[in-house]
Amino acid sequence: MVDHNLTASNSMDAMLFLTDDQLLQGIELMYFAYKGFTSDPDLILQNYTYGRAHHRAVHFINRRKGLKVNDLLDILGITKQSLNRVLRQLINDGLVESRVGRQDKRERNLFLTDDGEKLERQLSDAQRKRMRSAYRAAGPDAVMGFRLVLEKIMDGEMQRGSIKIKEKLT
Repeated sequence: MVDHNLTASNSMDAMLFLTDDQLLQGIELMYFAYKGFTSDPDLILQNYTYGRAHHRAVHFINRRKGLKVNDLLDILGITKQSLNRVLRQLINDGLVESRVGRQDKRERNLFLTDDGEKLERQLSDAQRKRMRSAYRAAGPDAVMGFRLVLEKIMDGEMQRGSIKIKEKLT
């Protein structure tokens, strides 16, 4: 008797077998895709003398109004010193507002100002346009496959962090 699960598993493994050269091509595509994904926002950020850490901070503060500084630290995975430098600049430039926590006065909750929202919209509009175009060209099955591949590229701790981020942002 034939074990269909074993046969299906073997054929699936054969389909997913990639040579080292093919994997290297995939790695290169990831590098170039990231370069393309960040290029439009990088041009916008030059007008503000900001970097990608500023962009990520603005992005996640926008995604969850009142985000706690400690939660942003967890999401970004950077040192307190680095985050303080980024936040200080964004606050001084009038893009982010830090408010004392309602329940715990030691906490600081972050909000974008109107100018911060305008900057975030510029940055995300550029990336959404690029993503929408790529997703439309690739089709829904490829989009689902791409998302799955991205999730599987993350190590276990990063995947758990991604789930926590989703929870913090909802």
